[in-house]
Amino acid sequence: MFSKLTKRGFCTAISSRPWLFVGLGNPGEKFRGTRHNVGFEMIDVFAESVGIPMNRVHCKAVFGEGFVGDIPVFLAKPQTYMNLSGESAGPLAAYYKLPLNRVLVFHDDMTLPCGVLRLQHNGGHGYHNGLKSVISHFRGNREFARLRIGIGRPPGQMDPKAFLLQKFNNTAQERIDTALQEGVGALKLLLSHSLFESARHFNHEQKYKHIRLQTMPV
Repeated sequence: MFSKLTKRGFCTAISSRPWLFVGLGNPGEKFRGTRHNVGFEMIDVFAESVGIPMNRVHCKAVFGEGFVGDIPVFLAKPQTYMNLSGESAGPLAAYYKLPLNRVLVFHDDMTLPCGVLRLQHNGGHGYHNGLKSVISHFRGNREFARLRIGIGRPPGQMDPKAFLLQKFNNTAQERIDTALQEGVGALKLLLSHSLFESARHFNHEQKYKHIRLQTMPV
């Protein structure tokens, strides 16, 4: 991969510096399709859309690498289980010597309605244990981007942990499928423009979706 990067101007063109996209989730069939695994799903949908095979294991992650246009992209799904995601994300960023402003983490978010996305430049962990682990392995540095994928709040008095490990019902899954395709568009925009410009444009569109969906049950 690095010989290809050099040939395609990796060493000289700032605009073509690699991005590392990390989707958070839990490995194993029993977790497939659960709310806590939408970060994995986002990686899979994006990888398929740009033709990057996820066919390696690297730094405790299912891993793929390729180009989107002239931009090198690394894709990772840590296999450490959610609460230890940083054990993969930290070494990956270090291995490729990437500054954290070239790292983007995809994760589920209960504070957003199901199917609403947000692209952020940085932030805290918001009690998300996967993000907490990533931040810890970035030595406390929070200056990396996130794609927050709304999964909605637990109904009634339901235990949030149980809610996270449930699969989506049909209505919610339709919203998530639509959101993941919107996420692909946002990521492609990010790779061809700046993060700030992409986030401003994308979040403006998602704001109106948020208003529309927040009162609709799933």
